[in-house]
Amino acid sequence: MAINTFQDIVAWKKSHELALLVYKLTSEYPKHEVFALANQMRRCAVSIPSNLAEGYRRNGKNDSLHFYNMAQSSLEELRYQLLLSKDLNYISVEVYNQVSLLAEEVSKLLNGWVKSQRLIR
Repeated sequence: MAINTFQDIVAWKKSHELALLVYKLTSEYPKHEVFALANQMRRCAVSIPSNLAEGYRRNGKNDSLHFYNMAQSSLEELRYQLLLSKDLNYISVEVYNQVSLLAEEVSKLLNGWVKSQRLIR
């Protein structure tokens, strides 16, 4: 499958799905978390597909890889925040497990994308 836009990248599609899910989950967080943990989680979740999109449009290999690395870093930050949310009982263990599986899938896809870009550019 040809990749003509960032929206064709499977890692972007899945990270967008993750961002939508994080927005849905955090809309149910306690009011005192609206400008704290919920906001930070949303920023991290949005950062993943955003950095993929920006990296895709960059011209140089190293410049693109820099943005892909930021996407990976934001994903890891989000994974911790999901764990914290579970431990604070903002989300159930079942929800945590479901979102963690999606985050793991995004991680594998993102790692594969980065590896492929190191080889072809």
